[in-house]
Amino acid sequence: MRLNRTTRIVTGPDRGEEERRRWLRPLDGQGSGSRSASGSASGSGQRIRLVCFPHAGGAAGSFRPFAPLLPGGVDLLAVQYPGRHDRTGEPCATRMEELAGPLAAALAPVSGDGLVLLGHSMGAAVAAEVAARLEEHTGRPLLRLFVSGRPAPGTRDPVSVHEGGDEALLADLRRLGGTDEALFSDPALRSLVLPSLRADYRLIETYRPAEGRRLRTPLTALTGDSDPEVTPEEAQAWRSRSSGPFRLHVFPGGHFYLLERPVAVLGAVLADLGRGAPAGLEWPSTP
Repeated sequence: MRLNRTTRIVTGPDRGEEERRRWLRPLDGQGSGSRSASGSASGSGQRIRLVCFPHAGGAAGSFRPFAPLLPGGVDLLAVQYPGRHDRTGEPCATRMEELAGPLAAALAPVSGDGLVLLGHSMGAAVAAEVAARLEEHTGRPLLRLFVSGRPAPGTRDPVSVHEGGDEALLADLRRLGGTDEALFSDPALRSLVLPSLRADYRLIETYRPAEGRRLRTPLTALTGDSDPEVTPEEAQAWRSRSSGPFRLHVFPGGHFYLLERPVAVLGAVLADLGRGAPAGLEWPSTP
């Protein structure tokens, strides 16, 4: 099952389910967001599938803090990239096609009106690529795409951290923040984490999105106000990547602001989806 910019997504009921189990991890723990016994949404409104795409070096479990905060009618799933956690025995992807093609194929059978993609950092680029392929396949926009912690294409010059040694990768992790200090001092942990991290860096640093391509899917950009990876202006530039409605949310914090402020982030996400929000939200600025 393959997809590129000139071929169709080919799926079947059995194959699609197999691919979804391979690539997607349901995150349990939704408070009021669980299904009723009949499988229908609890509460009113369209049921939403919120699919989250991790950062470079990340895994599906990084979005687990979102699970208990979601309201009824929202199912949370996260992408598990190969080469880590329960997919450790598989080779890491080093080209965007190796992620976006299979993921688009896995999501195509469920890409109805309630599909929402949210990607952070590298995951934002993967999510945008998957959204483009799904639009091409179905002929219609998704409910919404959220891109977090990633400058819009064309706003920064390419870099090649992946071509350096281990210390270059570790230095970049320190620059971004949010990494457990144990990684820097534990040789065994470094040997476990660095191969997939290097592969992810190679993938995102060599990825070149199609020039002139615009989505129709409504798009929201999310960023921290002190993120060294993206300025609010570079996040605002995502506006040109979709002909649909656009919003920008700027939160206090650095590159991993969304893990520090999950309630505020989900409040903005749910507001843009027209859903209720948890009580006691700290609302971000929305220029």
